[in-house]
Amino acid sequence: MDYCYRFPVVKGVQAKHVYYIAMVPLGMLGKLFPENEDEYVLPEYRAQRKLNESRIPEIKNYILDNPETYVFSALAASIDGEFQYIPSNNKNIGTLEVSLDARFLINDGQHRKAALLAAIEERHELVEETISVVFFEDQGLARSQQMFTDLNKHAVKTSNSISELYDSRDPLAVVTRKVIGQISFLEEYVDKEKDNLGKYSSSLFTLNTFYTANKRIIGRNEFNAYTEKFLLKYWQAVVDNMVPWKEVNSKEISKKELREQFIATQSVIIQAFGRLGNYFIENPDLNVNDSLSQIGRINWKRNCDDWKYRVIKANGRMINNSTAIILACNVIKKYINLPLTDDEISVENNYLQNMRG
Repeated sequence: MDYCYRFPVVKGVQAKHVYYIAMVPLGMLGKLFPENEDEYVLPEYRAQRKLNESRIPEIKNYILDNPETYVFSALAASIDGEFQYIPSNNKNIGTLEVSLDARFLINDGQHRKAALLAAIEERHELVEETISVVFFEDQGLARSQQMFTDLNKHAVKTSNSISELYDSRDPLAVVTRKVIGQISFLEEYVDKEKDNLGKYSSSLFTLNTFYTANKRIIGRNEFNAYTEKFLLKYWQAVVDNMVPWKEVNSKEISKKELREQFIATQSVIIQAFGRLGNYFIENPDLNVNDSLSQIGRINWKRNCDDWKYRVIKANGRMINNSTAIILACNVIKKYINLPLTDDEISVENNYLQNMRG
């Protein structure tokens, strides 16, 4: 071909289909993959889902905020048009020549492509960077639709816990891991990989549960050395005074008994402690250790009237919504002699009215 795109590529075979991997400059993405012309085509006649514009700014900002550490997986695309592979001395390394009339159809990665183009508009030097593209021969709409399905339906979203375990950019994730690592009880019983625990799990909590609770504690306050120190102090005080936690740690009760008979490990309770922690952050003159020493007076058993319809439904299932978190926090505050805020009073009054009605 006299006039064509030329890509240095590595050739491979998968499921008896040949494919080619190229390193494509980001500056070429807009030319290879123009704006989606299929937006107004019925879905059954498209090889892709519609572009979700709301996703683009988040991905774009990820690129711009992390210019030295951002990372993307390869785009997958089909070539609809004339092309030829010219091998070098190594038959699996060569040049892919693609006619200028050919169309490149993205099978996977349209949001990454759109975000990269948006990032280039704000940081032009990105045009010199590259992304790997896996090229396939286009074999019609049905094949392209099947490729899109196969590439996406087997993708497994990572759990929030493992994302927070590996995330070094989020200071709250870093500090949450640090706090858990410094409190031996939490280090032993917090699962750092899963978001949901089975009834026979050796763990009692998830990393995501504490990360979310820490978000409640920090609230709108600035994250700094003081808040980091506070989180360690606060959770250590909670651990030191939660009687059921101490009993399971000393083998007085089993983890099975703790799960079945108590609510002390439920997410709604950890989030209630998160809300309580925020109250201490907002009122720094309060003595955290003195106040939390009183939580040993709380009956955490499921059959205790304190929890009826606050965090436990009539059928015995837990309630995990924001109202339940406030109502649980209200109980804790009552036992440690702290006043309720205006919104807590409002939620409490509604609860009492419903109980009477």
